[in-house]
Order: sequence, then C-alpha cells, then structure tokens
Amino acid sequence: MLRLFRFLRPYAWDLFWVVAFLFGQAIASLYLPTLMSDIVNNGMISGDTGYIVKYGLYMLIVALGSTLCSVVASYLASIVGVGFGRDTRARVFDHVENYSLHEFDRIGTASLITRTTNDITQVQTVLVMGLRFMVFSPIMCIGGIIMAISKDRHLTMVLLTILPFMILFMGIVAKMIVPLFQSMQAKLDKVNLVLRENLTGIRVIRAFNRQRSENARFDAANRDLTGVSIRVNQIMAMMQPIMMLIMNCATIAIIWFGGVLVGQNAMQIGDMMAFLQYAMLIMFSIIMVTIMFIMIPRAQASALRINEVLDLAPEIVDPVAARQPGDQQGRVEFQDVTFSYPGAEMPAISHIAFTAGPGEVTAIIGGTGSGKSSLINLIPRFYDVDSGRVLIDGVDVREMTMHDLRSRIGFVPQTPVLFSGTIAENIRYGKAEATDEEVVHAAEVAQASEFITTMPDGYGSMVSQGGTNLSGGQKQRLSIARALVREPGIYILDDTFSALDFKTDARLRARLKQETTASTVIIVAQRVSTVMDADRIIVLDNGQIVGMGKHRELLSTCQVYREIVSSQLSEEEIAG
Repeated sequence: MLRLFRFLRPYAWDLFWVVAFLFGQAIASLYLPTLMSDIVNNGMISGDTGYIVKYGLYMLIVALGSTLCSVVASYLASIVGVGFGRDTRARVFDHVENYSLHEFDRIGTASLITRTTNDITQVQTVLVMGLRFMVFSPIMCIGGIIMAISKDRHLTMVLLTILPFMILFMGIVAKMIVPLFQSMQAKLDKVNLVLRENLTGIRVIRAFNRQRSENARFDAANRDLTGVSIRVNQIMAMMQPIMMLIMNCATIAIIWFGGVLVGQNAMQIGDMMAFLQYAMLIMFSIIMVTIMFIMIPRAQASALRINEVLDLAPEIVDPVAARQPGDQQGRVEFQDVTFSYPGAEMPAISHIAFTAGPGEVTAIIGGTGSGKSSLINLIPRFYDVDSGRVLIDGVDVREMTMHDLRSRIGFVPQTPVLFSGTIAENIRYGKAEATDEEVVHAAEVAQASEFITTMPDGYGSMVSQGGTNLSGGQKQRLSIARALVREPGIYILDDTFSALDFKTDARLRARLKQETTASTVIIVAQRVSTVMDADRIIVLDNGQIVGMGKHRELLSTCQVYREIVSSQLSEEEIAG
C-alpha cells in the first residue's frame, strides 16, 4: 500500500498542514484537563469566582482552538484523500487504456471495474482516517501518559494493568478479522462478474427462460459476500461493548483508588478528575489506532489488487525509435505471419502471406473459426505476431507508434459498438474535427441517412448506452459511417454487412467502392455475394490460406471456396 502513496507527492504541503493542525488539536486537548484541574483545585474549593471565570475563559478559548484545528485538519485530510483517489483512478484508467486485448482477458473486465472503483475507495477511506487517527491518536496516547504520570504516579499503575488487556483483546480481534477482510474483495469481484454477465446477456437469459437459474447464481454469490460481511460486523459489534466494559472498569478503579488518595490528602480532587480524563484519552487513542490497524489489511488487499493492475506492463508498446512510412498509400503486406493466442495449443493462423494495395478490395472468407478476425486484428496491432511481419507501406507495424498506425486505419468491428450521445457525436468519434457536411456525407455513403432523417432530432438524436435503441443494421451502418468520416488509407471491415439486407448491402458496397478508390479495403465476410466483386479473395481454412484469387478463378481452383459458394448460391447464380 505504501507504493500507492507516491501519488501523494502533489499534496506534500497539505499533508504538512494536516499534521500541524492535528498536533495543535492534540496539545489543546491535553491542556484542557489541566485547566479543569486548576479550576477545581484553586477556584471551586476556595470559592474564588473570579479565578473560575478567568480560567473558564481560558478553557473556552483552548476548546475553540482545538475545534478549529480539528475542522481545518479534517477539511485538508478530505482534500488529500479525495485527490489521492481521483489521481489513482486516473492513473489506473490511463494505464488500462494502454492494455492489449491479452491483458484485458488476463484480469477480466469485472475485476478491473471493481479495482478502479471499490478498491481505490477502500484505500482512500483508510488514508483519510489514517491522516486523522494515525497522527492524532499516538500524540494523544503518549501525551496522555506523560500528563497522567505528572498528576499521580500511583494511579498510573491502574493504566499499566488495564492497557495490556486492551492490547491483547484488540490483537485477538485483528487476527480473527484480517482474513475475512482479505476475502471480501474477491467475493465482491464475483458479485460484479455475475451482475455484469446478467446485464449484458439479459436478452439471451430471457430467450432461454433462465431467469430463475441466474437469480439463484447471483443469490449464491451475494449470500457468500453477505455471510462474510455479517461475520465481520459481528466481530466488530462484539468489540465495542467489551472495550467499553474495560474502559468502565478502568474508570471505577481510578475513582476508587483516587478517592482513597483524596481521603488521605495525598491527591487533590481536581487532579483525580484530570487523571480520569487523561486515562479516557489514552484508552480511546488505543482503540482508534487498533481500529485503524484492523482496517489497514483490507486496504492492503485492495492496494495489492491496484498495484497488480499498475504493474502489469502492456505487451504491446510503442518502439523506442519509431519509424514512419515515407508515403501514406495504405499498402498492407503479410509476410509469412503466424499467430497464436496466449495459452492456445495451436496457432490461430499459420504462414499467412499476401499483399493488399491502394485502390484494391481484398476480401477474406472462410468457415467459422478459420482465423478471419484473428488475421485482421494483427493489422491495427491489437495482438503481435508470433513470427513473420505485418507491413504498412513497407514498415513493420511493431516499428510504428500505435497512434500513427491506427490513425491510418478505419476499423469497423464485427460487433458494432456505439457510445451514449448523439448520432453526430458517434460518427465524429472517428474524426473529432469533422464538419457537419462530412458527417452527413459519411452517413449517406453508409446508407444511414435514410433512417437518421426519419428520427425526431435527426443527427442530434440521442443514442442510448450500447446503442440499444437502434437495430443491429442501424448500428452497423453508423459504425461504417464512423470509419468513413476518418478518410483513412486503410479500411478494415470485419463482417460488417451481416445485419444488412441484400439491397442495402449492394447499395452500400457500390457507394463504398466510389469513396475508397485511393484506399486499401479489407473485408471479412460470410456472404459470397459480398465478396464476389472483390479484386482479391483470400480463402481461409483452419488458419491457413487455401485459396487466393478472383471469384471465377477460385471456383475452379479452390474446393473450400466452391463448397462455400454452393451452400449459398444456386447453380444458376453460380453459372451467371
């Protein structure tokens, strides 16, 4: 957890003033019982009203000063704690944004959400409380012991008898509760995982009538977390009355033995009252410090999870000496490329070699699991190749900065992803500075303007989170418009026509061909009708190229392609 506190460097002066004001509060709090003792001993017993008023005003001033220091210290501690949480969340989010898809798969989306929210909140809470109690309580404890000894050494023996029992009890509680705190975060991960899967897969759950089983699954995870939380709270609830019992026994003992000393004229009443106050301050300080030490393990568990995210170095990073292609034509070349997913026994694609040039449409087709999406994911460097090279305009993608590489690519994923906001904002996601005319033109080419213009607010119409208020075809067309507005040198379309009807598909491909005459277009498709007119068709089977050429050539040379075509087209359509 201490490693995370390096993020506190910008708050060095705030931390200094927190400690200063807490020290002032502690001094004032320790001085109050002494003033009370003087009033009782020298004012009330002697009946000197002027003395009582004079030192009463002193007590009021000191109490107000203590209150002021407490308020300012709490305010500054809150600023430091909330600022620390904000900065840590920003650093974690920024670091996660640089992850490759492998790192996302390794930690898990649900766990990343928990670590960015709940775990950081746990550390933030302990920091705020620590600034208050870990600084204030030791000063009060040590100062209280010194002041108690100055009042009476004999009564101090009562504290020396009581304090070991308190410390032993708190140690037993800490040993019981620390493992429970450490397991709570993992159980919270499980709850978030089940909840996220249910929210994202609600349509599938309802389609298969699995509501009851999913409710039972969530209930099991929820009860697991609840059981641990209840156990923790039971232990904490047990701690409070026992500590109060010990403190009350100490109070009775101090009053008892103090009364004996007062009766023997060995101690004044005011000193006994002051000693009692110091004893309470000492015991409360020990309780506060112990509670902090009990909370620290949970924050430590959260800190370890946060550090795990920050320490996980992205596998895909910018090169030290980046290269930039001299000409930005958009030429894509695969040179004997082999790629395997982490932990996989077999490569996803093997020995892939082809070239796609500007003004050409290269289509990739094959059965499910043949490696089509794996192949195109290597171009924007979502993954790195195991062997071989992927070149953009003659430069290996691993030698380019990711910003430079991806700025040359208009990528349309297989599953369209939209963000909450207006339709225009979603299209401008591809080019933030795009004009209204460019946005409209991109939508027209993508065949999206026909449904956008029918919406009440047109391009200002709101898109709900995930685009749930749009159909699958509408989301795909907006995704294509988002790539078109960028006007890149390379277009990658990963099965983006699957949700479109044949008429819209044909119109879109015709307009797309007109707009991309100077760009390299790579299309992944399942439909033969989508790839028939491509300049180059690459047929994949089990991760390998089994055919490459135009439609007519492949019909006579590639058995896999013929099977795909015959499964989709009639004999007349094939002959035509």
